[in-house]
Parts: sequence; structure tokens; C-alpha cells
Amino acid sequence: MSSVKIFSGSASKYLADKIASSYGTPLGDVELQKFSDGELSPYYTESIRGHHVFLIQSTFPPADNLMELLLMIDAAKRASAENVTVVVPYFGYARQDRKDKPRVAIGAKMIANILEAAGVDRIVTCDLHAGQIQGFFNIPLDHLDASAIFVPYLKESITKETIFASPDVGGTARARRYAKHFKVDMVVCDKHRQKANEVAAMQVIGDVKGKDVILFDDLVDTAGTLCKAADVLKEKGAKSVRAVITHPVLSGKAYENIAGSTLDELITTDTLPLREKSDKIKVLTVADMFAKAIRKIHDHESISSLFI
Repeated sequence: MSSVKIFSGSASKYLADKIASSYGTPLGDVELQKFSDGELSPYYTESIRGHHVFLIQSTFPPADNLMELLLMIDAAKRASAENVTVVVPYFGYARQDRKDKPRVAIGAKMIANILEAAGVDRIVTCDLHAGQIQGFFNIPLDHLDASAIFVPYLKESITKETIFASPDVGGTARARRYAKHFKVDMVVCDKHRQKANEVAAMQVIGDVKGKDVILFDDLVDTAGTLCKAADVLKEKGAKSVRAVITHPVLSGKAYENIAGSTLDELITTDTLPLREKSDKIKVLTVADMFAKAIRKIHDHESISSLFI
């Protein structure tokens, strides 16, 4: 069996170091050269011929992160790697998963096509914005679930006063899965948008008076919806409001919004790097989960044991 070599793009090296350490192998060395006009040129400084290569890189903006990953895939294929598996902790452009209005792109499908055209053999990712994005790929895709990290962390803090919530109708299924696992009730925050990243109105479907509320979502961007939901839940009588979010996109005034909100705590993962520190943000690492997935994939074992 071919041996494993793990490499990282520049955007996710902070996480790749932890994944490689958990797996028990040093992170491979790849140099990223840049021309004066910004053109990228990655270069493997060691032989990867005949090896199973795992490339770790999230595809969040700027587009250079995606382009760097594509060039690393092409370089690995041309260097005769036996298999190239791409580990994408955060799959960018996943919010563009359908035509919700005329004359728009389906960005998630386009990115899937581009990755396949580059020659990748397998994709590993976590908590896609929409699960059906898996169907955009014609190659194997392992869709890991961050509940394997959140459930053990939340286990000790669940009481009879705990209630779960979704910040919007679209995330109801996610909150319901957690509620079913912990055998607690749930409520839904119904929001109305006038434009992207801006919530016009919100109402709570369900009773939260005297409850400790935990919100669940896949990602937090500007934190507008999350903070609005926390405010509304507190107005409806909730004792406390915490949020569990897989991907901390946290763009624009997100940190300012969180700091000034009634949200008591934001629990998230390190699929994306935090730009700032915040007393309200608790980060759990996904490194061990991805390291276990890499080992099982290489050993041709089922990864179902990683799911709760």
C-alpha cells in the first residue's frame, strides 16, 4: 500500500499542522512562489511519486485560495502521485447551490466541476451548507459532521431547562437532529430578509421563557441573523442564548456585532482561521476528526464510526 503524505495550502496551514500531528506524520513541504503580478506557482520539494497525497485547503475568499489548491492538485498529478485526496474543511461558494432568482450562477456546482477537471480523486469536507451539494460531484465525497465534536462538548451542559433552536427555517433539520439526540425540545426563528446579510424582521415559533437556548447553524458570516435571533429570544424570556456554528466566516462587522449582542457564547470550530480574538468565542478543533478520516480513507475502512 502506498504511504500517506499530507500537504497544506497557505490558507489552512494552521489547521494542517494540527491534522498532521494528530495523524502522526510531519506535514509535507510545498513552496508557494509568487510572481510580481500575483500569479501563483506551488512546488513540492520532495518526491510524491506513488504516494497517497492529501491536500488540505479551505476555499474561502480570496479566490487565490482556490487557485492555489487547483495548482497543487495539478502538480501532484503530474508528479505521479498515486491518489490525490483534497481535504476542504470549509467548502467555499456552497451558499450558491441553486438558482434562487433568474440569471445567477450555481457556484457550488461550478467549483465541483473545476476540482474534478483538475484531477482530484476524492473530496473530504465538513458540514456543507446544503447536503445535496454532494450530488454535484462524480467522484467520492466524504461529508464529515461536526456533531462528533459538538456533542461531547455540550453533553455536560445539557439540563432540563435547555432548549435547542434554529436561527432560520432552513436550519430546522440540523437543530432537530441535535434535539433528537439529546431528547430536548426545539424552537425556530423565522426571519425575513430584504437583501443578503441583512435581516428585516424575525419572530420565534415556540416558547423559550425561562429556558437556556442553544442555536445551531452551519456557518456565521456577518452574525446579523445570529445576533438578531439572540436578541429576540432574550426578549421572549430566554435565560441565556448560546450558538453552535461549524464555520466561523465572520466577515464585515461580525466581531463587533457579536461583542455588542446579547449572545452569551459562540461555540465554533477551526475550519476557518479567526481574524480576531473574542471572549465570547470558544473554538474547538476539527484536527483529530480529519486525521481519523485520513487514516480510514487510506486504509480503505468505513468512516461511519466518525458520525454520531
